[in-house]
Amino acid sequence: MMLKKKPSAKIKRRYLLIKGDRKEIEKIILDYLGILGWAKTNPEFVKQSGKNWILAIDRKSLEGVKAAFAVNSDKLEVLKVSGTLKGIGKN
Repeated sequence: MMLKKKPSAKIKRRYLLIKGDRKEIEKIILDYLGILGWAKTNPEFVKQSGKNWILAIDRKSLEGVKAAFAVNSDKLEVLKVSGTLKGIGKN
């Protein structure tokens, strides 16, 4: 018998559509937030379409991740933020 997760135990995620390279995305988050921030953010690369990546992060760390990309705006660009994958739309 499978136990069901309580809604309060689920990780609530936000999805970012980012234009850039995966290695650069990882580097910017690590440089700005550090290893502890990386662990709290819990980033997962969901999908790639050309040079665009969909990155899933914990919703509580959204502002920190957006700030990391704002500081390094010359390399990468956050195109869209959404609460669902469907909201990101087709690339």
